[in-house]
Amino acid sequence: MTVTAYTLAVLLDLFCLFLCYRFLLQPGPAAAGYGVPARPDGDAGAYLSVKGLRDGTFGLMGLVLLAFAGARAEAWFMVAVAFVPLFDTVIVLRHGGAKAVAFGIHFATAIVVLISAGLLFAV
Repeated sequence: MTVTAYTLAVLLDLFCLFLCYRFLLQPGPAAAGYGVPARPDGDAGAYLSVKGLRDGTFGLMGLVLLAFAGARAEAWFMVAVAFVPLFDTVIVLRHGGAKAVAFGIHFATAIVVLISAGLLFAV
């Protein structure tokens, strides 16, 4: 179970770093994948960059906690971070995004993050 717990945690942290890259360097497609496309006539660049930076910070912090503080610290971090995809679910729904994206991506991500936390607590 230890290998599974650490592998899932590292994959989730690396995925956050990938999201950072995507929102900073490919903001239009990243926003569409998020479930609320950026309006072509609007100036959403700053907000999309903030989202990318947020996700990147979560990924980097997760890796640092796992490497230097251990599984328990990472588990608590994952519990706290799970609120982000939960609220992303609400954001997508409130802004007319597809329910499939809201629940199939964001809500499912929150569940996977909580499963990861549970596995790390069990290590």
